Amino acid sequence: MKIGQTPELPVPGTPAAPKKATQEQKAAPTSVAQEGVRASTAGASVSVSTLARSLETADRSVGGDFDNVKVDAIRTAIKEGTYKVNPEAIADKLLSNASEMLNVTRGY
Repeated sequence: MKIGQTPELPVPGTPAAPKKATQEQKAAPTSVAQEGVRASTAGASVSVSTLARSLETADRSVGGDFDNVKVDAIRTAIKEGTYKVNPEAIADKLLSNASEMLNVTRGY
């Protein structure tokens, strides 16, 4: 930076000068839906490989990572106040998972 030039970055403690709105900003859409359309057309193009498409299709056909019926049954039991927590089972799983992670880090 040369002496006598104004810095490009604002100095801490001083308010930044307000920027003038450009013609494009003045004519910009006001709704969120319109803003999303404008943002999507302004970005770079993206292509998805056929392998990625086939993996997505296969993942959707499996039905997800959880059992909807079981989740609904648990949700209902919680709402009704009849859900019982088994602390021994939780403790056993925690110890098992911790042991497994320790064995993996040690290389056994």
